[in-house]
Parts: sequence; C-alpha cells; structure tokens
Amino acid sequence: MTTELVVLDMAGTTVADDGLVERAFTEAIGGGVSEEDLPKMLDYVRETMGQSKITVFRALLPEDRAQRANAEFESAYGRLVVAGECTPIPGAEETIRSLRDQGARVAFTTGFAPTTQRALLEALGWEDLADLALAPGEGVRGRPYPDLVLAAALQLQVSDVRNIAVVGDTPSDVRTGLAAGAGFVAGVLTGAGSRADLEGAGATHVLDSVRDLEGAIQS
Repeated sequence: MTTELVVLDMAGTTVADDGLVERAFTEAIGGGVSEEDLPKMLDYVRETMGQSKITVFRALLPEDRAQRANAEFESAYGRLVVAGECTPIPGAEETIRSLRDQGARVAFTTGFAPTTQRALLEALGWEDLADLALAPGEGVRGRPYPDLVLAAALQLQVSDVRNIAVVGDTPSDVRTGLAAGAGFVAGVLTGAGSRADLEGAGATHVLDSVRDLEGAIQS
C-alpha cells in the first residue's frame, strides 16, 4: 500500500503510560466510592483503555458525577505530565520523523481531552512533531468510532482511506482503524493490550513497538 497518513495513538503507543491513567483515575474518583467498588472500576478502566475518558466515566457514574470526575481526571493527569512523569516510547520520535521524511503525514489521536493532549505534547516537546493532533470533542466521537481517523483523513486530504495506517495499543484503537476502512491497522505491545487482545480485535499486524512500524509498512 501507499501510505498517505499514519494515525498514531499516544499513551501506550508513542508515550509510555507507566500507570499514569490508573493513578489519575484513582485520584479523580477520590473518596467517592467504596474500597470494594474501586478495584472493579479500575478493571473497567483497563478494559476500556483508549476510549474517550468521559465515555468511560459515564458508564460508571451518574452524569453529574461523571462530568466532575472527568474534569478531575484530566486535571490530575495533566499535573502528572507537567511534573515530568511521561516519557516517549523508545524510537517513537525517530520513527515519526522518518515516516514524514518519506512523505507520509502523521496524526496523533487520543482519548484524552484536547487540553490534556496539548499538555502532553508540550511536556514532550512534540508540538510540531506530527502534522495534526486530534482529540474527541463536539462532532468527533472517540474510539472505537471511526471519527478521529476520518477527521484526520479529511483535514490532511487523504485520497483513499485504504492508504491510512492506524496504530494503537488497545482493541479500541484497532476497531477504530477497521471502522474507518484503513488498510493497515496495527496493535503494539507497549501498552494495555496483549497480542491475543489485539489479534482478537482484528489487527492486521501486531508489533512489539511503534519503532517496528516503518519496516512493517514497507514489507
């Protein structure tokens, strides 16, 4: 395939998570749930990694509490990022630069709010690393819907969705790529998903890391 666009997830795919999502979630929930319920909620958070965070909170809490918890989650995650508790996946930056040098456009996508995504990019010094950065928002649903990939394709003027490569660490990332019609949908093993999870979701490729992406696309 001729790769016009590479759509990359962030936490777990190009950025090491190191438990930050779970830490921020626990801080956001605070003392509002019982010790018995918190582990069950954390299990659900793990199962839904990659999805829009407000969607996850809405599945666990009434709407008013979900909105408050989501705002606190984004704030807590942002504080962890600003404190320097985020690092790139080894080889991620070099891979992205190489793909762009070869003519592919690159878009970052996430399940975080736009403000949190910007904070993450700023903390890494990645503001200009990709052509585009997208997050769920008004008129753009999060994963596993195809909206983020299709929005990137429209904004970057892709000629054929089959020329898109989508890469992420969760089954939700994989389902998003497939729903968007991408010709290359890879799962990576540096985040939440296991090989069985990613293959079960329908990934066309399962890679040890994003650093293996360029070779897989060219093969």
